[in-house]
Amino acid sequence: MITKYNYGDIADNEILLRCEIKTNVEDIVSEIIANVRANKDNALFEYCERFDKVSLPSLEVSEEEFAEADALVDDKFKEIIKKASENIYKFHSAQVRQSFVINDTDGVVMGQKVIPIEKVGLYVPGGTAAYPSSVLMNCIPAKIAGCSQIIMVTPPSKDGKVNPHILVAAKIAGVDKVFKVGGAQAVAALAYGTESIPQVDKIVGPGNAFVAEAKKQVFGQVAIDMIAGPSEILVVADATCNPKYLAADLLSQAEHDKMATAVLVTDSANLADAVSDELERQIPLLAREEIARASIDNNGKIIITDSIDEAIEVANRIAPEHLEICVDEPFMYLDKIKNAGSVFMGKYCPEALGDYMAGPNHTLPTSGTARFSSPLSVDDFVKKTQFSYFTKNALGALCRDVEYFANKEGLGAHAKSAVIRFEEN
Repeated sequence: MITKYNYGDIADNEILLRCEIKTNVEDIVSEIIANVRANKDNALFEYCERFDKVSLPSLEVSEEEFAEADALVDDKFKEIIKKASENIYKFHSAQVRQSFVINDTDGVVMGQKVIPIEKVGLYVPGGTAAYPSSVLMNCIPAKIAGCSQIIMVTPPSKDGKVNPHILVAAKIAGVDKVFKVGGAQAVAALAYGTESIPQVDKIVGPGNAFVAEAKKQVFGQVAIDMIAGPSEILVVADATCNPKYLAADLLSQAEHDKMATAVLVTDSANLADAVSDELERQIPLLAREEIARASIDNNGKIIITDSIDEAIEVANRIAPEHLEICVDEPFMYLDKIKNAGSVFMGKYCPEALGDYMAGPNHTLPTSGTARFSSPLSVDDFVKKTQFSYFTKNALGALCRDVEYFANKEGLGAHAKSAVIRFEEN
């Protein structure tokens, strides 16, 4: 049964809803990374046998395997993947930043170059958690940014194959190479390179606790997108909402993970009761009933507020990954939303639409990090280099200011490097 609260009765530590995952994987991951660095492909083959229970003749997915996957996937799914790709491409194309030059002072040229990250590694979960949507969401922004090589890693199944829907998505999105390796060892291979897998400059994509820990440990050797926690949804709803819709939306995230968090915030006690009852009716109907039940019972919450404005205040404090505003005039509240990964507006925009078809990215900050971080975007696949050019006269106009400033910081060589250009030889 989902837990209900009145907003005024909730302690600060309860309203923040931080989901701390206690794991003991740090040492295991550290050992795996060291082994991959030392033994490269041999270590990867060994881990495939140990963890995936399969002996592979080769790590790379062949063209024959891509063709086999294409034959196995129905045309309807391919059509939908292409439609989703077009929507994702359209949205993310609007994020492209341009280089710029400033030349409004005589003798001075300054600017910034926007440069694609050259090599990107994309981690895609496998096994029971096969998400072709994540392939699209991570690959397409990288392609738009102009990354020259996109390498995908994903664990094989026990028959040594990769889920065909993932391979079809990879082909449509434009992944360059796919390798059958998962877990912390796949992250290590991307970070340091092996005989088969190229070393990359940035690693993106979701994964389990071992993948997240590996990304954390290789950060600095490579860039990473984020350390994502369990999925979250917060729904703000008024008394006019259909409780069936709201319960279904909460369960769309609860079915992800037993640690997932689903929260309803409403100004209607009657709606709160109706949604609670509807959750109890819908949970037994789910294929992932056990997971959803654990999520709702342990982490689910209904918070009753005095108004929708107060509900928005709750949402801003929690800073959820997914935020639904289920009211008739949602744009009245958009400017008031300060902390959320992705916002779904109105009664006919379920979060699942954003997972697959809408176009905005579904790789989002979790665990309250939407207070200071953003969804995955084209910006994550570029870097910026700035440049300056000064003539002698232009330097002369600022030379004494540089000298004075540098001396105030006790850095005489800094000061000297400017003034020496005007001293007699």
